[in-house]
Amino acid sequence: MNEPTELAAYAETLGRQARQASLVLARSGGRQRTDALLRMAGRIRAATPHLLAANRKDLDAAAENKLTAAMIDRLRLDEGRVNRIAAAVEEVAAQPDPVGEVLRGYVRPNGLRIEKVRVPIGVVAIIYEARPNVTSDAAALCLKSGNACILRGGKESFHTNLAIGDAIAEALTASGLDPSTVQIVRTTDRALVPALLKLNQYIDVVIPRGGESLIHAVVRESTIPVIKHYTGNCHVYVHEQADYAMAEAIVLNAKCQRPGVCNAAETILFDARVARSFLPKIGRKLLEAGCEIRGCERTCELLPEARLATEDDWYTEYLDLIVAMRVVDGLEAAIDHINTYGSHHTDAIVTNQIQAAETFVKAVDSASVMVNASTRFSDGGEYGLGAEIGISTDKLHARGPMGAADLCTYKYVVTGSGHVRT
Repeated sequence: MNEPTELAAYAETLGRQARQASLVLARSGGRQRTDALLRMAGRIRAATPHLLAANRKDLDAAAENKLTAAMIDRLRLDEGRVNRIAAAVEEVAAQPDPVGEVLRGYVRPNGLRIEKVRVPIGVVAIIYEARPNVTSDAAALCLKSGNACILRGGKESFHTNLAIGDAIAEALTASGLDPSTVQIVRTTDRALVPALLKLNQYIDVVIPRGGESLIHAVVRESTIPVIKHYTGNCHVYVHEQADYAMAEAIVLNAKCQRPGVCNAAETILFDARVARSFLPKIGRKLLEAGCEIRGCERTCELLPEARLATEDDWYTEYLDLIVAMRVVDGLEAAIDHINTYGSHHTDAIVTNQIQAAETFVKAVDSASVMVNASTRFSDGGEYGLGAEIGISTDKLHARGPMGAADLCTYKYVVTGSGHVRT
């Protein structure tokens, strides 16, 4: 399937089938969708040998293509990881059904009953890279929220994704649902993606999950609304009234606990009033943990081991044991730095002053704002959402970690008793 006309026809088929499946799914009940999710988890566990055999093909190809050790680790499945994939589906199944929830209801003076009701978006296309668990997470969240989905994973996990898709299709069929409710793209040809991104008549929203280059490419090509997750350039600001022990623990956790993820801190801001006492000690703890520090001039004076930062460093999502460090002249300077250089993902303040915390929360324009907590908590699981479809840095229609409810929109249901407007 390499010819442009064949790819266009295949994209058209995916879109048409997804739209048809979404219309049927919209009539399903929460119990039927939950049954499908539980069957999905069971089929995934039962298919463990098949999944591992498919995964071995992907791992062999990854070794031949000399992917990094970190990438191969994200790709690799074993029995424990397959079980965790299934368990994540079960967690989604156990959540309250978001579809049909009445967000607001009231009766007008004329007797009309108005209800604002949560409903599925319709068809969701998700374009992602590498990790096979995204396939099952995305399918589970879309099914829970009553949406059909088209899943286009990276070529690195192609065989594994197809094997997971087979288990999902079996579960959907066994539950009386259209297997086209979840469709796995069965080609690695990149030329299919632009064709999918033009199918406005079938697809309601596109969600890219991956590196910034992937997201920019999707936004550039798509004529369908895109929910974006750009870089995670996250900050921790140590306020002048911060507790030292708390600041040290939060900074080290935010930067070092898992540096290669989007909610890891990339810049640490120290208030000038505590910089001389806090910065050298915390800086050396970071150095001991293997961090490279890129600091402003005042940072380099206080911590000679740091190298001088460039303007680009303040914008950079390192995803590595590298951290930028800056001394700022007070709360307003910290807020200005974050709103200027940050990516509106997650930013934290460490302070014992309630007024400073309140000002920071109101003024910092980010999807998640932490007070005396690590940026690493910015996560669907940690927020009690179960699996997440991604972390949106947009403002419309969803922001922050997205669970099943964020894959819904709403409609107004108006009930009268023969009302006519005069």
